[in-house]
Amino acid sequence: MLSGTIPTNAFATLPQLEQLFLDHNKFHGYFPVSLANASNLSVIQIGANFLSGVVPPEIGRLRNLKWLTLAETLIEAKDPQDWKFITALTNCSQLEHLLLGSCQFGGQLPDSLSNLSTSLINLQVYSNKISGSLPKDIGNLINLRTLSLHKNYFTGILPSSLTRLASLNAFSARSNRIGGEIPLNIGNLTELTKFILNGNAFSGRIPSTLGNLSKLLALDLASNHFTGSVPSELFSIPTLSIILNLYSSNLEGPIPQEIGNLKNLVEFNAESNKLSGEILASIGECELLQNVYLDNNLLNGTIPPSLSLLKGLTAVDLSNNNLSGHIPKFLGNFTTLYYLNLSFNSFIGEVPKCGVFENASAISIQGNDKLCGGVPDLHLPPCPSELRRRMHKSSLVPIVVSLTATTVVLSMICAFFSCRKSTTKIPLITSMQGHPLISYPQLARATDGFSNTNLLGSGTFGTVFMPKMVKVLKLQTPGALKSFTAECEALRNLRHRNLVKIITACSSIDNTGNDFKAIVLDFMPNGNLEGWLHPDKSDQTEHRYLNLLERVSILLDVAYALDYLHWNGPTPVVHCDLKSSNVLLDADMVAHVGDFGLAKILVEGSSMFKQSTSSMGFRGTIEYGAGNMVSTNGDIYSYGILVLEAVTGKKPAGSEFRQGLSLREYVKFGLQDDVMGIVDVHLSMDLTNGLPTENDATYKRKAECIVLLLKLGMSCSQELPSSRSSTGDIVRELLAIKESLSSEHRT
Repeated sequence: MLSGTIPTNAFATLPQLEQLFLDHNKFHGYFPVSLANASNLSVIQIGANFLSGVVPPEIGRLRNLKWLTLAETLIEAKDPQDWKFITALTNCSQLEHLLLGSCQFGGQLPDSLSNLSTSLINLQVYSNKISGSLPKDIGNLINLRTLSLHKNYFTGILPSSLTRLASLNAFSARSNRIGGEIPLNIGNLTELTKFILNGNAFSGRIPSTLGNLSKLLALDLASNHFTGSVPSELFSIPTLSIILNLYSSNLEGPIPQEIGNLKNLVEFNAESNKLSGEILASIGECELLQNVYLDNNLLNGTIPPSLSLLKGLTAVDLSNNNLSGHIPKFLGNFTTLYYLNLSFNSFIGEVPKCGVFENASAISIQGNDKLCGGVPDLHLPPCPSELRRRMHKSSLVPIVVSLTATTVVLSMICAFFSCRKSTTKIPLITSMQGHPLISYPQLARATDGFSNTNLLGSGTFGTVFMPKMVKVLKLQTPGALKSFTAECEALRNLRHRNLVKIITACSSIDNTGNDFKAIVLDFMPNGNLEGWLHPDKSDQTEHRYLNLLERVSILLDVAYALDYLHWNGPTPVVHCDLKSSNVLLDADMVAHVGDFGLAKILVEGSSMFKQSTSSMGFRGTIEYGAGNMVSTNGDIYSYGILVLEAVTGKKPAGSEFRQGLSLREYVKFGLQDDVMGIVDVHLSMDLTNGLPTENDATYKRKAECIVLLLKLGMSCSQELPSSRSSTGDIVRELLAIKESLSSEHRT
């Protein structure tokens, strides 16, 4: 990573320079004015640095400029004088990308913004301090596809000219102070896939013309001041899938019957409104629904039985309504449900005891005074039926007591004579088939009492210590014991160079008498793939980034591991938790797949495991289980996301993907518009030492390999499981890519 200042005359004698990539370094000082002398520049990427000051108007002399990235710097604008560079940029008739997000820009956007090149397709000014109204003629930028204005201080209304942006694909203006009504003509923007307006002051009715947005994936209108009911037309957008968010928007009336049309919707949030009526049975037709938030409304009636059809539910909040009746037992059958809030309603009767109801911390039922039963941790009164069972059992107490007393006396006599024959101590470890055992004291000594100095990391079910990888189970965590058993069972008979090897195991008690379980794994000195792709920014040590060949080799290793697990091992195994943090790298940078805590062993000859008890809930990385099926196809989906992560350098659940956009969608748009714009910047610089030229054969070969990798990731993560690539095809394709890259290294 480079640091220091960029000399003011650094580019004074470089008239042939075409592309400049200095982003993601530690440069400070002012924007280099001499850039204006590099008259052939088409790409300037100097974002993610500590550059400050204002943008000099001289930048307008770069008539070939297509891409300007200043995002994530300290560059600022406070008054109209500082914004003159926008007027200067109107001379750049080929400008396509202007990225000014996460800087220190303030004041008001100049009207000259509307006069930028009609070639502009990407305009981003998010996360600044810009105030005032949007330029009224912003609709002049007729080819704009992405307009990101979120997290500023914009006021006023949405200009009517906005509805002329017929090519607009993504519009985000969340977290501003924009008011007025949403223009009725917003329905003209039929190319929109994301429309994000949450956290503003919009008023009036939500326009029914939003129903014309037939390509919309995400609609977020939360935290505004609308009036009236939810227009039924919103529920007639067949593509709406990522989220429909109407949280705290002052809406009233019933939930439209048409909600069942949203077959692909994943999250529906209408909490904190004034919605009334019943939860309609048609909600059961939303086949992919995972998160439902309807709390703090005026809903009544019972929970509809059709809700049982939503096999992928992960979070449900119906609290603070007027719902009544019994809590349906089917809610305990959802294997993916981890959060359920039914508090402050009028539910009656027995609380189920299975599934999510087994974990008192995962549910909330307070404020329902007529509930009974449930697990002991809920501290509810017993149900009448349970009391009757107890009374029936009490009649057997005298007989049981006398038999027990006799048994105890006989046992004491036997114990007395046994103790005289033997003084052998009870062992602190028990047998575990398939693994040599180690005792708790041995592990405690090896890890210096499990001290923080030997701590490698901590996850949901366990904590890992050096010098070997000692994974100590958090037995207080629900599912940890099951995770321990699954990991030992899955790895017991597996042998492959790309799987993490279990050296030994410990099933014992610790020095306080509590149960203790641990697995000792082969140590991986180069950490995990996540650490290489997303290094800790607070770490001041020099970090080496993976080049393209190294990334392909690692992905090939993982593919080999999956091929073995699914088809070539003693029994088929589904990993169920494949992600970059579970891909470990040894001293030679060979990848090993680890953490089999959620793994499932399949029936021989099958690619599917029924009656799953695992929660496959890592959004963006791992496919949520549909119904009760765990399949090898789920691992392929996770592998596809892993490939996309390795090429783009983006975390699947990163902050940029929280408002509707997924990593897969991000790549999809990039493949359509600008492939190299979505590639990890360090990978881009590796193509030809940071100075790519389209006529260079080396650059072309590597760029082709990158496209093939992205297409492979997209193929593996297709929505239809049967359409995904097989492990055999993945291995063959990666071998071809690796051979192409290796031949380049040999020449």
